[in-house]
Amino acid sequence: MKKLLHIISSPRGEASFSIKLGNAIIEKLKQQYPGSTVKEVNLVNLHFPHLEEAHINSFFTPAESRSPELLEAVRHSDDAIADIQEADVIVIGAPMYNFNIHSSLKAWLDHIIRSGVTFKYDANGPQGLVNGKKVYIAEAMGGIYSDGPMKDWDFITPYLKAVLPFIGLSDVSVFRVEGTAIPGVQDTALEKGLSSIHLN
Repeated sequence: MKKLLHIISSPRGEASFSIKLGNAIIEKLKQQYPGSTVKEVNLVNLHFPHLEEAHINSFFTPAESRSPELLEAVRHSDDAIADIQEADVIVIGAPMYNFNIHSSLKAWLDHIIRSGVTFKYDANGPQGLVNGKKVYIAEAMGGIYSDGPMKDWDFITPYLKAVLPFIGLSDVSVFRVEGTAIPGVQDTALEKGLSSIHLN
């Protein structure tokens, strides 16, 4: 039995390939770990805020000294960090927009990467503080970016594989639905992506 967290960042609802892929990963996890619970967090519907001055100030103000405004500003961050700390397995939907992640996912990451809370610096450099969790990334792309001439245009995979371990989430696997906008490829893109799911 596991606690599963599904992070959704696609604004396309039922038409979203990253959501379909993420749901399939969740279903396989539930089969592998009967009795598991799932918490779904839709960042787009939540209108997860981009960082503003109040958020930054709240992060660096001791909890006992925060004003009502700063307490409200830190709420999204505290809630998001609590979600990942409680989860055993995290599934992150990451559709490609202009070669990178959707802005809602970037905002979420900005709220969970907090000095002294999810990472710290010591004499050996940065140390992640969110450990012992498995992460699956469900990517969706209109083109082919896993290989070939467009591979260097994929800024999703290298970014997430760099920033997640920074806070301790180092066990990361990536699955993709790609080629959804390419004639001759799009008809089987989802099927190919779903068949690639192998949990470890």
